[in-house]
Amino acid sequence: MQIVVRVPASSANLGPGFDCMGMALDWFDDVTLTTQPAGIDVDVTGEGAEDVPRDASHLIVSTFLTGLESLGVTPPRGLRLTAHNSIPHGRGLGSSSAAITAGLLLAWAYAHPASQPDRKWMERIGTRLEGHADNVAAVILGGLAIAWGTADAGRAISAPLSGDLRALAYIPHRAVPTRRAREALPAQVSHADATANTGRAALLVHALAQRPDLLLDATEDWLHQRYRAELMPESAALVAQLRAGGHAAIISGAGPTVIVLGTEEMLDELARTPFKGFDRRLLHVGGPAHIVSISEN
Repeated sequence: MQIVVRVPASSANLGPGFDCMGMALDWFDDVTLTTQPAGIDVDVTGEGAEDVPRDASHLIVSTFLTGLESLGVTPPRGLRLTAHNSIPHGRGLGSSSAAITAGLLLAWAYAHPASQPDRKWMERIGTRLEGHADNVAAVILGGLAIAWGTADAGRAISAPLSGDLRALAYIPHRAVPTRRAREALPAQVSHADATANTGRAALLVHALAQRPDLLLDATEDWLHQRYRAELMPESAALVAQLRAGGHAAIISGAGPTVIVLGTEEMLDELARTPFKGFDRRLLHVGGPAHIVSISEN
């Protein structure tokens, strides 16, 4: 059997939506799994190819095996994974969530090749593996995802987006490990900061759907970006510069990529503006992870 899947990048938090909001972007990794008589072979090209393992510990392979175990399906005797990575690693663009989602999608397609993927199952297992649902939900559902936790699982829904919404990404040349970005956060924040963030997160849902002119106010954050600034000073300075110019700039996920949200008209001039130390890319909202094809070897 050969299974081909495609998974999008994503931007989590979107300013005030810390650990509960994420958006898929039209920037994709392509993954092929082929069964074989024995052994595990991993062939990776593109972003991070020199850093990822080439055995069963590869995140897509380990997630594939975990997914099959959850589904009660015996894994193939051997497999070959071929991945072409386009999504940058360690830049806050959801590369690990894309890998986890790819593994789960491959597992579902292997176990149930004639059925549409059970995305609620994918959300449940993906959240357990990732630790929080914002990126994973966006990759699984596409578009804008709002995630929340329950007593026994993470849940998520798709939310409406303005059809002309774009994301202008400024990607720095160096990575920041997500673990370090997490460690920079305080254990507690003030009631005033939590209240302010709640109001802006609520406004952000409306701004993304109907009022992009409100995105500058709607993307203001008090919970995470200021605490991570020392880890990514160039990105923090760029966010401050862009916001002072009236642009809805945020740190994407755990950083250090900077995302500016707006319509194509709002971002047109800025999209032609370079900043030293950053690559730039104008992105559309991405669709969900999907199975491209399933065939016999």
